[in-house]
Parts: sequence; C-alpha cells; structure tokens
Amino acid sequence: MRLFRSLTLYMALLLGANAAFAADLSELGALREGDMKKLALHAEPKPVSELPFQLADGAGTATLADFRGKYLLLNFWATWCAPCRKEMPMLAALQEEFGGDRFQVVTIATGRNSPAGIRKFFDEIGVTDLPRYQDPKQALARDMAVLGLPVTVIVDPEGREIGRLMGDADWSSDSAKAIISALLLDDA
Repeated sequence: MRLFRSLTLYMALLLGANAAFAADLSELGALREGDMKKLALHAEPKPVSELPFQLADGAGTATLADFRGKYLLLNFWATWCAPCRKEMPMLAALQEEFGGDRFQVVTIATGRNSPAGIRKFFDEIGVTDLPRYQDPKQALARDMAVLGLPVTVIVDPEGREIGRLMGDADWSSDSAKAIISALLLDDA
C-alpha cells in the first residue's frame, strides 16, 4: 500500500511538472515572431547527447553536462557556412547581453574546421567572446540529429533540449531577446 501511495504521489508530481513545462512553453511560443517562428518548442524536454567535444585549440574535452545549471543556446556551425557567418555576431551580442551564471551561448564547429580556420573566421567577423569548441568527427552533431547547418538548440538548466531552430535566424531581434528573457525570468 505504501508503495502504491508513493507511486501515485510521484506520478502526480511528474504530471504537474509536465503541465507546468507545457504552460511555460506556450508562453514562449507566443513570443515567437519573424525568424523565431522557426523555433520549434518541444512538448516534452528531450535528453541531449553525452558525447564529448573538443575545447578550443585542443585544450581537452567537455560534455554538455558540464554546463548544467544554466540555459544554453547551443549553436552548431562551420567555417564554410555562409548563414553561420551572418548569425555569429548576433549570437555574440546575445552572449554579451545575457551571458552569465544562468545563460551561455555555446558554439560548436562541427566537421572539418581547423583551430586556425576557426580563429580566422572569428577574427574576420569581429567575434571575440564566444567559445571555439569543435566536433571534428561530427559525433556530437550526429547524436543530436543535426542534419544541416546552422542548427541552434536551447538546453534547459537540467541539461534537456527544450527547443530547436534549424537554419539561421535574427538572434538580435526583439523576439529572440524576449524569449531568452522569459526563460531567465521563469527560472529566477
């Protein structure tokens, strides 16, 4: 009987949490305008890959679990990708405006992108404050079902994917900033 009560309580809590999650996402959905309409918000959070990626200039490896506790705007890109070149300064501006203990833009160059090529790319577009992480064999990208570039994934503080935008977007738009602000306010 005690087990039954515990299971019932657990299920009620779980269902309540899912209902709260769905309500929060519907509020975010209402903020999507322009390019942000391409942002697909998931009905349920999805697990993210646990595969490692390389830190800048071969300084070791990390996983997405290393960023738990904050929202991530995880961007998969490549040096040869013209839309990536267009949106990267906007991602840098988002990091500058919102980055901190509760939010971080994480950029991961996937595929054949040399460290020197990544540095040159960032220098040419004037980006200095985004990470130069790499996924040279595209293992992380494949595991996260990244089929084209750029792809941006929103990861919640528990390390779960809650939204995905395929293609480039205007990350400097009022809509993008409102979505990030709403996430951070809901988490406060």
